[in-house]
Amino acid sequence: MVEPTKVKSGTLVNTTSAALRKRITDGEFPVGARLPSEVRLCEEYGVSRTVVREAIAALRSDGLVEPRQGSGVFVTAPEPDAAGLPFTDVDYDKISSVIEMLELRAAVETECAALAAVRRSPAQAERISECARDITTRARDGQSTAEADLDMHLAIADATNNPRFRQFLTMLGAGAIPRAALRAPSRARVSDSYIQLIDEEHRRIVEAIIDRQPEEARAAMRTHLEGAQNRYRALLRHDGEA
Repeated sequence: MVEPTKVKSGTLVNTTSAALRKRITDGEFPVGARLPSEVRLCEEYGVSRTVVREAIAALRSDGLVEPRQGSGVFVTAPEPDAAGLPFTDVDYDKISSVIEMLELRAAVETECAALAAVRRSPAQAERISECARDITTRARDGQSTAEADLDMHLAIADATNNPRFRQFLTMLGAGAIPRAALRAPSRARVSDSYIQLIDEEHRRIVEAIIDRQPEEARAAMRTHLEGAQNRYRALLRHDGEA
């Protein structure tokens, strides 16, 4: 996960994601259409590649687009009517809402990790490891890790061999990786100490799953997600004091 930064409403990520969403729902980009390149989107919206990537990650987590390696990002489905659907009323500009979603994830993903440790195949274990390494590489290079983080959690869900876990994370939308929607644009690099902390949390999850240790996997995932809650609570206290 990326280190939380102070959040203001109307961030560039939210604005860019909303603009692309509207173009999809208005039919400018129908199902199967390829979105413009990152370079083109940066030019159109006057934002950095990091902002574009996080905006795309938010659309992807909502099931609207799908990156295809070497081909680009394609529209996969029109946005459904949000009325009455769960998690559509979450305000990601409120840190309290993010904490709510993290609590929900902890309740589900701890068991997800335990099942993955029991049921994973060698190929699934390798995929989880690849995703964890990708997060580290992106963080150290100062790139957005939202998409890579989502990939890792989806890989763990897939390793349960129960498709409902992936469906659950997909249904959460941006709440699966809240910083895809909740993150103010920042040119500051994530601190090395924070990268090391998250690396260690991910390492414990991955090793427990690889070693087929369900209790250890459950505990490691709980530590990871509860740690995220605590970091956002600290941010919330900071905002309250401000």
